[in-house]
Amino acid sequence: MVKTGAVEFESLPLGACWQHQGLRVGFEVAYFRIEQSGIEIEGATTGLAEGATWIASYYLQVDKSWRTRFARIATRTTAETFERTVESAGDATWMIDGQPAEHLDGCWDVDLESSAMTNALPVHRLGLGIGESTPSPAVYVHVNDGMVDRLEQTYARVEDRAGHQCYEYEAPEFDFRCQLTYDRSGLVLVYPGIAIRAG
Repeated sequence: MVKTGAVEFESLPLGACWQHQGLRVGFEVAYFRIEQSGIEIEGATTGLAEGATWIASYYLQVDKSWRTRFARIATRTTAETFERTVESAGDATWMIDGQPAEHLDGCWDVDLESSAMTNALPVHRLGLGIGESTPSPAVYVHVNDGMVDRLEQTYARVEDRAGHQCYEYEAPEFDFRCQLTYDRSGLVLVYPGIAIRAG
């Protein structure tokens, strides 16, 4: 069992998958590898939304405290193919494709659009107890055009339900709010209107 702050999680599975719901049609698959320095995560998400399709593959490195240190996202759409790298020295400052990105200062996590997996990163890192909440801005990578910007968001842990941890999640930029349900490994089970765990 891995203890992060006030939260205890079981070991990560070798892999997990999610089915997109609501906003898009598609699927996401992720694989996890525990290393001495932290965790390596490889995955891909596919989607169809408003007539547009995409395939996005990602590779992330997070340290032992679940702070994202490196992310590479490669996306293909009908219009273009592009790749982005974002990296941090572990001090909440970032570079995008090797260039400083001061607008991302203060972010600790990478959030990939159309990925349910990346919502595991702040929950592990923050270690919130029941009743605790905190802002958790993220480096947000858009899947259709590769734009990288700052996403203001908040996580608030509420009472567990049926043995699963639950968090109120809010992203004001999208006027979006929901309750996220996580499994015993700290991976999203239910992301209302976005995705549901399929395996």
